[in-house]
Amino acid sequence: MIELPVIAEEAKRKKKPNWLRVKLPVGKEYAQVRKLVDEYKLHTICESGNCPNMGECWGAGTATFMILGNVCTRGCSFCAVATGRPPEYDTEEPQRVAEAIKLMEVKHAVITSVNRDELKDRGAEIWYQTVIETKKLSPSTTIETLIPDVKGNWDALLRMIEGGQEVVSHNMETVKSLYRRVRPQAKYDRSLEQIKRTKAEGKRTKSGIMLGVGETPEEVHTAMDDLVENGLDILTLGQYLQPTKMHLEVAEFIHPDQFELYKEEGLKRGLKYVESGPLVRSSYHAERHVNVPI
Repeated sequence: MIELPVIAEEAKRKKKPNWLRVKLPVGKEYAQVRKLVDEYKLHTICESGNCPNMGECWGAGTATFMILGNVCTRGCSFCAVATGRPPEYDTEEPQRVAEAIKLMEVKHAVITSVNRDELKDRGAEIWYQTVIETKKLSPSTTIETLIPDVKGNWDALLRMIEGGQEVVSHNMETVKSLYRRVRPQAKYDRSLEQIKRTKAEGKRTKSGIMLGVGETPEEVHTAMDDLVENGLDILTLGQYLQPTKMHLEVAEFIHPDQFELYKEEGLKRGLKYVESGPLVRSSYHAERHVNVPI
């Protein structure tokens, strides 16, 4: 097994355990996806977020597309996506994404985006059009949208989620006590409210938390309770990996056995489905989450 270059500086930091080793992306299917992403000038969170599962997912002919550019207005301490002032967004992007999904014959597409806080509608219209165009070209393709924090713009939220996607995800990322450190421009209660409002619209709701940034098991359990109370159906739990030396350091590598215990706790506390493991990311095995009974 070969480690991805995403953690190239890891020798200078906390040493990764054996259960956090992944294969380099290779193979014909991976190369085909790579070609289409480049040809259609698409952004994927697989690359921008340095996802450790890129080889597995792209090798299966799937990818998570990132719309509205690859520059984020937020500066979260854990995220590898570039921060700054984004350029003007591309109004033709929804069509290009839809065409790529059709060419790739994707059965289940995950679409996410950077935060666009400078836009009055937070990019909601591009979100809506991307789902609409994808459904138009690939009516049998199911869609999960992993949407950002709309900063309390609930009209924008409604527009983002009314295109016909099957799953709407919004990541909490961490427990309440660590929000200021991990997500300084976000608010724990506001993200819960966003999930609550999404559920009220009849959507299958999903969220993700990364572990190993200094949280306690009790805090994870409390977050699960808060999420269930606000209508969450599906939760993903994965190990945080420091993308560069400039980002938040790993406080702890969580053992796979502990991830299994968290899964059991989540189901016991009322979540419908829990994807839990060191290499789990928001879109990992996302195709399984479409048919979760809710």
